[in-house]
Amino acid sequence: MIKVSENARKKVVELMTDDGFDSSTDYVRVGVKSGGCSGLSYDLKFDKEQHEGDKVFEDNNVRIIIDKKSFLYLVGTTLEYSGGLNGTGFVFNNPNAQRTCGCGESFSL
Repeated sequence: MIKVSENARKKVVELMTDDGFDSSTDYVRVGVKSGGCSGLSYDLKFDKEQHEGDKVFEDNNVRIIIDKKSFLYLVGTTLEYSGGLNGTGFVFNNPNAQRTCGCGESFSL
């Protein structure tokens, strides 16, 4: 399961609307791919469709889909949004990550 903070929910709804998606029917697709300075990086995009094998969750009125492989890396993660002086963007608080890079966009297990 992926949790979504209140700040992340607000930003997701705003960005989905700006990009022509409907937050009540469309999804936030969260995944993990090879790359980044720590070995694995997060991937986040909007999607209108589920694919075979996707896991579907809803938290804080945000519908999330994760492919089966990425799910193993992301169990228990909280999606947050930071708009502070240190940078703006989505932040993944992943309890499974043993090491993260300075920018927070990649991790390793």
